[in-house]
Amino acid sequence: QGQLVESGGGLVQPGGSLNLSCVASGMDLSNWGVAWYRQPPGGQREFVARIARSGYITYVDFAKGRFVISRDNAKNAAYLQMNALSPEDTATYLCSAGVPVVAWGRGTQVIVSS
Repeated sequence: QGQLVESGGGLVQPGGSLNLSCVASGMDLSNWGVAWYRQPPGGQREFVARIARSGYITYVDFAKGRFVISRDNAKNAAYLQMNALSPEDTATYLCSAGVPVVAWGRGTQVIVSS
């Protein structure tokens, strides 16, 4: 059973940037599309972005122009570069592999606050 581990979260000021990582073990991530989701405190999990095996990318509207999803199959990893962060981006960010999902990470917390 493959596992995903996210990292790169933390406390950042409004307008700042973070680069999240999602590293896979026990599975070849190149065989799967990878998606990022987020769950705000007390809120529901919502889709952020997906990168398919082909490299085709989809973003939710709030991520367009601010977030960039990428993958590095050689490192068995995917990334989410987040720019121009606002307090509304505060959430736990999780990555997943596959549709339907075959693996979820536990998430990395992002707090945007001055």
